[in-house]
Amino acid sequence: MSRIAKAGLAYWAAIFALGFALGTVRTLWGAEALGEARFILIEVPVMLLASFAAAHWLTRRFDIASTGAALGMGALAFALLMAAEVALSAALGLSVSLWISGLLAPPGLYGFLGQIAFGLMPVLARPRDE
Repeated sequence: MSRIAKAGLAYWAAIFALGFALGTVRTLWGAEALGEARFILIEVPVMLLASFAAAHWLTRRFDIASTGAALGMGALAFALLMAAEVALSAALGLSVSLWISGLLAPPGLYGFLGQIAFGLMPVLARPRDE
């Protein structure tokens, strides 16, 4: 497995684990206490900070310095995230079309925009020659 693939897999796993934990909190408590949209607006910045920290560490750990390598790392992590989201939705009995429609309207749109930023984060967090 290439270093880009290893970095993308590690990046996805770290952030997916945090997202799964926060999603559980949102589902069991946050959405009822604050409303789903408000909770997601709190959750997304936390996820983006964690994404930056993970991408920063992993791009250095796996020597991902070029823009192309960072895009590859982020694209793989994003693809794995979307596959996991579809699988979780299917496990909960939602169709793919229902899942997609949920991404295109608030509050799902807020999370989806955060997920796109997650995919691009390795480009922002990669080491650069100064």
